[in-house]
Amino acid sequence: MAVGVFDLFSIGIGPSSSHTVGPMRAAAVFAGELKSSGKLERVASLRVDLYGSLAATGHGHGTMTAVLLGLEGYHPELILPDEVEERLASIAETGTLQLAGSVPLPYGVKDMILHPLTVLPRHTNGMKFAVADAEGNVLHEATFFSVGGGFIVREGEEEAAQQELDESKRELPLPFRTAAELLGRCQSKGLSIADIMLVNECASRSEEEIRAGLLHIYSVMEGCVEVSLKREGLLPGGLKVRRRAPDWHERLLKEDKDRDPKYWQEWVNLVALAVNEENASGGRVVTAPTNGAAGIIPAVLYYALHFAPGMDKATQEDRDDVVVRFLLTAGAVGVLYKEQASISGAEVGCQGEVGSASSMAAAGLAEVMGGTPAQVENAAEIAMEHNLGLTCDPIGGLVQVPCIERNAIAAAKAINAAKMALWGDGSHRVSLDEVIVTMRETGKDMSSKYKETAMGGLAVNVVEC
Repeated sequence: MAVGVFDLFSIGIGPSSSHTVGPMRAAAVFAGELKSSGKLERVASLRVDLYGSLAATGHGHGTMTAVLLGLEGYHPELILPDEVEERLASIAETGTLQLAGSVPLPYGVKDMILHPLTVLPRHTNGMKFAVADAEGNVLHEATFFSVGGGFIVREGEEEAAQQELDESKRELPLPFRTAAELLGRCQSKGLSIADIMLVNECASRSEEEIRAGLLHIYSVMEGCVEVSLKREGLLPGGLKVRRRAPDWHERLLKEDKDRDPKYWQEWVNLVALAVNEENASGGRVVTAPTNGAAGIIPAVLYYALHFAPGMDKATQEDRDDVVVRFLLTAGAVGVLYKEQASISGAEVGCQGEVGSASSMAAAGLAEVMGGTPAQVENAAEIAMEHNLGLTCDPIGGLVQVPCIERNAIAAAKAINAAKMALWGDGSHRVSLDEVIVTMRETGKDMSSKYKETAMGGLAVNVVEC
């Protein structure tokens, strides 16, 4: 199917969309196929091979435990945090996995085979699953790639998947692949970018369903912040990174009792940190468009709802409209990155994750603050232009340093980009399409050390303990 807003904003668990959500989804698909094939009861052994970035940073990203949950039949968008803790504790204690939820197998994290220096041809995030019977005969096997944002692709089906994607796009009322095409649609139809995205989304669900779905997405974002603010202490993983959001929130409540506009950046920072601290804890988050960049869009949307002009007099319906229009616009820009480049840190570095999220957020903010389509496109361009070349070098392979603070910085960039675009008339020298292509080419040229392998940058120059 054509990439839509609910693909770019999906509910999952932390800490990584490409290293946690994608592998869990692939493992769940494999388990489901095995169950439906009628071969499940004959399974006597299981083999899981992880390649490239999944193997190199899998322990820090929770890849192995996510795979175990997927093999038990859990899907990232449905599993609850309590279920995660319960099942992983049981597997660790008993050493037994419930394959597809019903067949016990002695299997755990230590049984997975890691190939950190081997990259499969399709993508650096590769994984292979195979099961055999008691005689060693292979009953079922499959290879998947986690290509960013929780999206997965099966080996051997890339061409068919692309054909299906192309066909589904042709069925859209107002298809677009580039920003130039998107702006052309806006001009010819007299519609905003949010309107164009809404028309396309209505090809698969009703407007009421779209609105309800997007408001639910934002409620999960809000819930993520609320849960995070109740947690204290150190983040898991051994880096001894202290949670800051609860203390910052307490201080803000004391210093800013009347929501003074001068504190806007402190509130934006708080939301971004809270979301990404929850993500680092393996909590429930919204990929936006990835887990590593999950705090940027909620933080900028918080700014739109609390600090944009006129919002102090807005009704609840007005605020809901802001949420829907913001996410539709951000989703439209996210489609451009998925179509023309990548949102995978393992493929193009953090410019593809934090950069694309900052660009999406800038566009969403410019839209709800009254920007024309040209100004919205300009806002998205400015934000990405100043995230070009951003590397992905998490210390210890954990989505903590520099990832958490990076979300707060990128949220502020998005807000500034929107304001700069709104002070212009929409005309600018560099187009969003040119910046997206530049991001893609920069990612190709970037050393693999700086693409979510923990083999370069801060990951090797900062002592972990």
